[in-house]
Amino acid sequence: MHSKRRPFLPFFLLLSFVSFAAILLYSCHYSSSLPPSLSSANSSPNSSKFKFVIKVLAYNRLAPLKRCLHSLSRAQYGSDRVDLHIHLDHFKQPESKNRSVIQERIDSDHQILDFLDGFRWRNGEKQIMYNSENRGLQAQWIQAWWPQSNDEFAFIVEDDLELSPLFYQFLKKAIMIYYYDKSNYDPSVFGISLQRPRFVAGKHGNKIELDGDTRLLLYQMVGTWGQLLFPKPWKEFRLWYNDHKAKDIKPLLQGMVTTGWYKKMGERIWTPWFIKFIHTRGYFNIYTNFGRERALSVSHRDAGVNYGKNAGPDSDLIMKKTADFELFRMKPLGELRWYNFCFKEVFPGRIVNRLNQLENVLKTVQNDKTVTLVSLHGTRESVVRNLICYFEKNGLQNYVFWGDDLELLHDLARRGHPVIYGNNLLVDEISGMDFTKLTVVKGYLIRKFLELGYNIWLMDGNMVPVTNALPKLFDQSFDFLARDDVELMFLRNSLNTRKFWNDNFISHLAGKNKYSEKVSFVGLISKALEKNNHLKVGTLDEWIVLVSLSTYNKDSTVSGRDTVVYWSGLSPVERELQKVDLWLLDEDSSCNAVVCHPQLKPS
Repeated sequence: MHSKRRPFLPFFLLLSFVSFAAILLYSCHYSSSLPPSLSSANSSPNSSKFKFVIKVLAYNRLAPLKRCLHSLSRAQYGSDRVDLHIHLDHFKQPESKNRSVIQERIDSDHQILDFLDGFRWRNGEKQIMYNSENRGLQAQWIQAWWPQSNDEFAFIVEDDLELSPLFYQFLKKAIMIYYYDKSNYDPSVFGISLQRPRFVAGKHGNKIELDGDTRLLLYQMVGTWGQLLFPKPWKEFRLWYNDHKAKDIKPLLQGMVTTGWYKKMGERIWTPWFIKFIHTRGYFNIYTNFGRERALSVSHRDAGVNYGKNAGPDSDLIMKKTADFELFRMKPLGELRWYNFCFKEVFPGRIVNRLNQLENVLKTVQNDKTVTLVSLHGTRESVVRNLICYFEKNGLQNYVFWGDDLELLHDLARRGHPVIYGNNLLVDEISGMDFTKLTVVKGYLIRKFLELGYNIWLMDGNMVPVTNALPKLFDQSFDFLARDDVELMFLRNSLNTRKFWNDNFISHLAGKNKYSEKVSFVGLISKALEKNNHLKVGTLDEWIVLVSLSTYNKDSTVSGRDTVVYWSGLSPVERELQKVDLWLLDEDSSCNAVVCHPQLKPS
């Protein structure tokens, strides 16, 4: 006798309910395990929830604090609610136990607190945070703010600053344009500085020179004299800072004047920490340039942590709209100029997806008719970033990266490096890159470079130019230079080269490769040129010292000649490069130094 069949539907519903509950529990656990900056309920900014808070950092300077707060109170806020948070650091315990000295400091704090209690703020909430012990300027800055949402903005003001009555109107409009307007938003921008850009931190304090038409620009350097912070990057920094502090990793960045400050002043200052974070992430700050040493925020540089004695105002404060320029006219982000720590212009977002896009990108590489095309296929990301450090160290600027790792390419382009996405270069149907497809795409890329009038260095990502950049070859007689066992070659743009490098030749290379996929691209070309009488062929050994990583040591370099170290099949390569001091990355996988080179003036 068969048992009665149970209905299937209730069981299915029960199973569905259990599955849904499990997914929900997992989602809640996953969300709660993320850092607050990533699991925030308010993940999408909403301008209707815009909130602005002013954070005043004060310490034992009553007269400057009065000047600062009075300038803030006379600013034009309209009907907006703007909260004021004043963070007063406790006086330092004097080394001497002299009672009169201690009493003097107690009285000074009491005077400041009495003034703050009586100070009227009509634009929003006023809060006074008085530390129970001395924390120092670094802790004041870093602990002053944890954003409550992605729509809360903090304007950090030290007590020796004086603000223009127009500062808030300017900042609010800039926020609406460069944060809330999606067409102008870029996650690489961490804030807006009202400080006049004055010196190049990567050039040991050289002064910045800007033309009179540049009103807004982007510069990597943080400004401490009136800095507006965006919520997401600041949360990211706070988490990064806590992690590095816990691991006792110091914010040392060679080549930056701020590193010298840190070595001298230590944890009394905070800027080297934020600068190291900016460098790691490749972030930028919006700056103003109103000409004639004018600014919306002025530091009086009163005696304190940064100045041993009063130095006076750094700029002229703008008190009202001026006739020589429109204060509130702000260009789209895409029309602003971007500068790195060396105050060298960079061009973010240069991605070539089609051959016809290459010409415009090459115009921004540099005014030079020799370009280095770097293939990143099969190269690990850390090795790519180490190669970039050598390009920066050796001053190589005329380069373009190409590969198929779209995430990596987008990050390189965001940081200002020109890139080519190989998968979309010829046809949409190309997916992945086997050697034959690589050969075809590389062949057409080279032909396009030649058509545009460029000489080409072609190199693989698995090599490092140890000394100097790839040389400029002044001997005009050679059309092709290579060595069969190394993926490095030079191809001169000439009439004969352009005639030779045609569709038939590219098809010939691809056809040859079908029968011998172990042959390198450079090897294929060298083989094809053996019987060619129209191109003059030479060997790279006459120009460059080429050394295998497995045999490299510091004595391998030859005085007066450029040295390139190459490798193949080494794993892990990072360890081998570290053994011979060819590793320039730090704990954050960013270059351990900022290297500034003399900038070429347009001819």
